[in-house]
Formats: sequence, structure tokens, C-alpha cells
Amino acid sequence: MDDLARIAGALERLAPPPPVAADPLAHAAYVWRDHVLVAARAFAPLPLDLLQGVDGQKAALTGNLERLAAGHAAQDALLWGARGTGKSALVKASVGAVQAAGGALALVEVTADRLDSLPALFDTIAGVPRAFVLFLDDLGFDAAADARVLRSLLEGGAEARPANARLVVTSNRRHLIPRDMHEQENAINARDAVDDQLALADRFGLSLGFHVVDQPLYLDIVRGYAARFGLPFDQADAMLWATRRGSRSGRVAWHYVVDLAGRAGKAV
Repeated sequence: MDDLARIAGALERLAPPPPVAADPLAHAAYVWRDHVLVAARAFAPLPLDLLQGVDGQKAALTGNLERLAAGHAAQDALLWGARGTGKSALVKASVGAVQAAGGALALVEVTADRLDSLPALFDTIAGVPRAFVLFLDDLGFDAAADARVLRSLLEGGAEARPANARLVVTSNRRHLIPRDMHEQENAINARDAVDDQLALADRFGLSLGFHVVDQPLYLDIVRGYAARFGLPFDQADAMLWATRRGSRSGRVAWHYVVDLAGRAGKAV
């Protein structure tokens, strides 16, 4: 028994301590980890006005989060579309804008591998006098069956989301699940296969699309970032940066401006 006790003690010393639960009223953003809210180390959303070419999406998402923060009816939201087009940045910027205006709102980041713990998160925040955006970033499923847990939580499950929480999901896929035409062709009822794939996306009351950035918009995004940080730039150089990376997007524009700032000896 002494040997077993020593082994158990050694294992406990090697195991990382469980995270300390953060005060759900004290921080702007949290990470949901090991069934507790952990304060995010750094939450520094971009100002909304820096996000170019998504005015309609900005207005829709920010208005929805303002209603949530005010205790009014609000929608779960799906932001879908081309990679690097500002979906995640808009979620954080919208939360930051509502907070700056005095809204009682916090962001909670939830990773895809913790979906099955969402009911525990609901229990944690249900009685808190504050609204919460449950943020699932870059979500996607390989098959419809994998998405049924989230689908049930959004609508139709026995355990409803608390009124002070709504899910905001970003994905490169409009329907979160790949449209497998071979599966549809071989299904007994092809309509049923399509319906199963669309069932998850249909449960989001707010669906916002983000599309490929063209050259003028890309340069406008670079110009906005560069002006904010007092950085001159050359359009040909900015286009060469995008060409070398094989795409034009808000993310590529941001990386270019970070490089400009580094070359100028500035921080951003």
C-alpha cells in the first residue's frame, strides 16, 4: 500500500493543476477549459471601422449582439465563407464594440473538441447577470452524424441554451458539412441526404456570408490598416505580397501591414 500511495502521489505531482475558475463578471473574454471559465490572457479586438468591405455583416452581427447584451431576443449566428475574409475578426470586434458602449457582454471561446461539454457551460453561466457570446471558431464536420450534438443544442434538444447566451460560429463551409454528391446519388432518398446536411445551418437564425476579396477591396483594407498605424505603403508592393501568398484577403492585408510596421521599426 505504501508503494501505491507513493506512486499515486507522484502522479498527482506530475499532473497539471486544474485551472482556477475565473469570475464570470470580471473579464471581457474567457476560454472554456476543463469545465471552467478561464480568463483570456489578452483580448484585443480590432476597432470595427478597420474592417473593410463587410458593412452589412458588421451592422447585422453588432445589432444582434447589442440585443443580446440588453436582454432582448437575439439569434445564434453563423459566419461562413472564404478563408481570411474577417469572420473571426468581426466576431471579436463586434463584442468589443458592444463592450465599449457599455453592454454587459462577454466572449467565451469554445473549441470543437469541447462541444459535448456545452451543457456544463450553460449551467455555469445561466444564473450570471451578464450576456455571453459562445464563440466556436473555424468549425466544420466531416459527416452529418458528427454535427448532431450541436444541432440538438441549437434547437430541439431537451436542454435549452440559457437566455443570456447565444452561439456564434465561423466556418469556411456554408452548411458546416461537406456536400458529398456521391452520397446523395447513392442515398435511398437523395432529398433526405441533402436535408440532413442542411439541418444544422438552418438552425442559425442569422447567417452571414463572406466572399473573396477583389483587388480594389484588398488595397482599401491595406490602406485602412496602414493609415491607422501611420505607415506609408506602395500599391505594387502590397499586390506583390498578395501574389506571393496566392490570395487576397483581409488576413493577407494584415500580415502585409505587420511586415511594413516591422520594417519601419514600429509595433502594431
